[in-house]
Amino acid sequence: MISISPKTKQSLLFIIKIVIVGGAFYFIYNQLAHNDKLDWQKFLLLFQKNYSITGIAFLLLLSVLNRFFEILKWQNLVSYLHKISLAEATKQVLGALTAGLFTPNGIGEYAGKALFFEKSKAKTIVFLNLICNGIQMILSVFFGIFGLLYLNADYNIITSKTVLILFGICLFLFGILFFLKKINIKGYSIEKLIHKINEIPKSIHQKNIFLAICRYLVFSHQYYFLFLAFDVDLPYFTMMATIAAVYFLASSLPTFQFLDFAVKGSVAVYFFGILGVNEWIVVFISTLMWFLNVVLPVVIGSYYVMNFKIKTEQ
Repeated sequence: MISISPKTKQSLLFIIKIVIVGGAFYFIYNQLAHNDKLDWQKFLLLFQKNYSITGIAFLLLLSVLNRFFEILKWQNLVSYLHKISLAEATKQVLGALTAGLFTPNGIGEYAGKALFFEKSKAKTIVFLNLICNGIQMILSVFFGIFGLLYLNADYNIITSKTVLILFGICLFLFGILFFLKKINIKGYSIEKLIHKINEIPKSIHQKNIFLAICRYLVFSHQYYFLFLAFDVDLPYFTMMATIAAVYFLASSLPTFQFLDFAVKGSVAVYFFGILGVNEWIVVFISTLMWFLNVVLPVVIGSYYVMNFKIKTEQ
């Protein structure tokens, strides 16, 4: 085995930090500066018209709450292993978000969080992160399906036959998972996964679900209030149903964190286009949501990445 001196390890770690932070800021700049769909002149005119310190502060507060609930979720789940402070949970969540910015579906976030713990706990941390993200995905599916059905009743986006086919496919897939739950693949099975989930105390699961619902309500209403700020006048339930449908379908598509706003923006343009909302407004709101909930946390997370030290076994 090739041995690496401590000095070389430090140099390699420093280079990795620079690559992660530099890459994150490059991708952010590239998406904001070279997106042809962003009409900054129209945005500035509307911004000057509806400018409000209170409104900006409120939207920023929602961004803080969005990440705060995510941090509380992580702190709660890690308590299964041992208790960590809110400051430590913040460092892990924001640092991992930065590391996962340009990886497919934020996979780098799993590795990023695992690096804050001893190597022996890596698999457990990845598993806990899976639960952390999994509950958010389940909520997106749950609210998204109801959103689609609500919209479909008024706008006939898809036929009743298509709805039945989709539900049939879902039931079929759940049936397959149920009957194949005992089948082992390289020592892993659905039954073992369920057993491992059940090992975590119910109180932790209940708190995780509650915090996930709070987070979902925060970012979906932030989307809603941004549409109001851009003078989009639609009924509350129609707007929320559309937002739920957009998040559900966009979350189902494989993507990179730094392209998140482009994917959600494309899906949002289709659905809000049906409601008669201008495309440039939808694109701008999707970009602002990405800026408020990804870019700003990444800026803070970059600090934690640059100050990161590898956890050693105790």
